[in-house]
Amino acid sequence: MNRMVVQKFPAGGPRGSWPAEEFAAAQRAQGRPVEVVMDLDADAFLVVARQLEPVE
Repeated sequence: MNRMVVQKFPAGGPRGSWPAEEFAAAQRAQGRPVEVVMDLDADAFLVVARQLEPVE
């Protein structure tokens, strides 16, 4: 499965703030199938979407 990073958020956000989840919820409300994953190496949350068409 190909995935594309839509947005990247640092893991050290303010306490009680979930900017990656909030951004993903807004994207889902617009009909875009996205999910939030953790990039441990970069210490960041990534909002990713499935790539529907193959990349050439």
